[in-house]
Amino acid sequence: MSPAMHEPPPAADTDVASLRARLERVSLLYQVSKVIHSTLDSQEALNLILGEAVRLTGASSGSVVLLNPTTGFLEIQDAQGLPPEAARLRLRPGEGITGWVVSNGLPVRVGDVRQEPRYIMLRENVRSELAVPLLVEGEVRGLVNVDSDRPHAFSAADQELLEELSAQAAVVIHNTWLYEQLRLKARLFEALASVSRTINSQLNLDEALRVITRETNALIGAKMTSLLLLDDTREWLDLRASHGAGPDYLNKPRLSVADSLIGIVVRRKKAVQVENVQVSHRYQNVDVARHEGLVSVLSVPLLYGEAAIGVLNVYTAQPHQFSNEEIRILSALAELSAVAIEKARLYERVVDLEEQLRQNEKLSALGLLAAEVAHEIRNPLTVMKMLYHSLDLVFPENDPRTRDAQIMGEKMDHLNRIVEQILTFARSTEPSLAPVSLDRILDDLGLLTRHKLRNLNIQWVRKLEPGMPPIQADRTQLEQAFLNLILNAVDAMPEGGKLTVVGRTLRLPRSHPEPTHVTIEFRDTGTGLTEEQKKRAFTSLLNTTKPKGTGLGLAIVKRVVETHQGRIRIKSRPGEGTTVSISLPVAAPSAPS
Repeated sequence: MSPAMHEPPPAADTDVASLRARLERVSLLYQVSKVIHSTLDSQEALNLILGEAVRLTGASSGSVVLLNPTTGFLEIQDAQGLPPEAARLRLRPGEGITGWVVSNGLPVRVGDVRQEPRYIMLRENVRSELAVPLLVEGEVRGLVNVDSDRPHAFSAADQELLEELSAQAAVVIHNTWLYEQLRLKARLFEALASVSRTINSQLNLDEALRVITRETNALIGAKMTSLLLLDDTREWLDLRASHGAGPDYLNKPRLSVADSLIGIVVRRKKAVQVENVQVSHRYQNVDVARHEGLVSVLSVPLLYGEAAIGVLNVYTAQPHQFSNEEIRILSALAELSAVAIEKARLYERVVDLEEQLRQNEKLSALGLLAAEVAHEIRNPLTVMKMLYHSLDLVFPENDPRTRDAQIMGEKMDHLNRIVEQILTFARSTEPSLAPVSLDRILDDLGLLTRHKLRNLNIQWVRKLEPGMPPIQADRTQLEQAFLNLILNAVDAMPEGGKLTVVGRTLRLPRSHPEPTHVTIEFRDTGTGLTEEQKKRAFTSLLNTTKPKGTGLGLAIVKRVVETHQGRIRIKSRPGEGTTVSISLPVAAPSAPS
C-alpha cells in the first residue's frame, strides 16, 4: 500500500481546521461573555467590550460609538489607542464610515483606508478598519469599530467574530441601561419621598416656594429651576421663586398665558419640553437663555384638583432629552408642590382670619370698655350737675363769671350727651338669637386653630354628648367667646399640653323630660390660676391684672354668656390647669307647621 493511501483527503483537513477554528472562536466568545457580563455599570461594560474586541482582532485601536437620542449625533463613548481629541468628534448618521454603518445597519471592512473616500482620519497611522453595527432590540444604536496600522489586517473570520461579539455586547449594553434606569428610578422615588416631606413641612407660602425650587433642582440635577404662579386674573404667569437663576432671568417680563410657550402648559395641563431654548422660535426669552446658559427645559403644570395654578420649570446646561421616567417624577413632584402651595395659602388665610377675629375681639372689648367708662363717668357727672344747679350761681350783669358759669353748664350737658351716645352704642350690640349647633361651631373653631395648636404641640380633644340639641345663641358672639377661651388656654400652655372640650346636656329641674341647658367645658393642662386671679378673672375691665395683652378676654366671655341668659364658672389650681364651664339654654323646639 502506497503512502498516499494513508493521507486524509484535503477536504477532511479543511473541515477539521474549520471546526477547530470554530471551536476556538466559540471558546473565545464564551470567555469574553463571562468578562463583559461581569458588571452592571454601563461605562465599565463598554470598556470591557472594547478591550475584548481589540484583543480578539489584534487591532491597534478601537472605539464604541453610540447614537445620542437627544442631539442625533454619533458620539464616541469609549476608545482605546485613539488620541484624546477623538472623544470630541461628532458625526451625523450617514457621515463617514461610522455614519454609513449606523444608517444602513451593515458591517464594513476596509483593507486600505487611504483608498476609501468615506474615511475620516482620527489617527494618522491607521491603514485598515473594521466596523460592525450595534443592534439593541433590533434597533441600530451605534457600532463597534477597530483599526489597525497594517493594511488588510482584518479577515472575514475577524468580521464574523466581531459581529458575534457585538451581538453579545448589545445584550450587555441593554441590561446595563435597564439597570441604570431602575437605579435612577429608585433614586428619584427615594428623593421624591424625601422632597415631599420637606416641601409639605412648610406653612409659609414664600418659604414653601423656595423649598420646592431648591429641592427640585437637586433632585433632577438641573442648572436652574423656576416656579411661576397664575395671578388673580389667570391671564399672567408671575415668577414667584427660583433656584440657580441669574439677574437676567429674574428680571425678565411676566409671561402671558395666551401667548407664551409656558402658557401652553397651563392651558393644556400637560408637560412640555424643548431641546434647546436658545434656538427655539417658540421660546419667548431666547436672549435670556443664552446669557444664563440655559439649554433644555421641561415645564410641568402645577395641578390642584382639576385646575392649573402655575408651572414648574427645570432647565439644563447641556442638550438633554428628558425621559418618560423623569417627566413622571417631575409631574408627581409638581402635584405634591401644588398641594403644599394651597396648604400654605390656606394657612395664610387662616392666620389672616384669626387676626381679623382678634381685631373683632378688640373692637368688642373697646365697646365694652367704653360702656363701662360711660357708666363710671355718668355717676359723678350727675352729681356735679346737681351740685352746680343747687349753687344757683348769679353774678352782677357785667361780671365775667356769669359767662364762665354758663360755659360750665353747657360743657356738662355736652359730656352727658356723649355718655348717652356711648351707652346707646353699647346697647346696640345685644345678641341676635337663633338656634345654633355647637358641633358646627366647634368644628369651625377646630379648623381655624388647628395649625396654631399643632405648631405649639397642643392636643385638641373633643368629647361631645351624641345628639346634643341646638342652643339659642348669636353664632358670631358665641364663636368669639369660645375663641377667647381657646386662645387663653393656648397662652397658659407655652410648652404644649392638652385642650379638651366637653359638652353635655342638663335638665333643670332634673325632673324635666327634655334637656333644658347645655354645658360646655374648656379644660387645659396649663399653668393654672391662683385664688386671687380666679376672683378677679371676670372683674371690671378697668381693674384687670393680666400681665400681657388687653386683659379683656374673659370679661368679654362673661358679658356674652350673660346676654345669652347663661352662666360661666372657672375652676383652677396653680400647676393643675384650668376648666372654664359655660351653661347655655337650649333652643325651643320649633312649632309644627
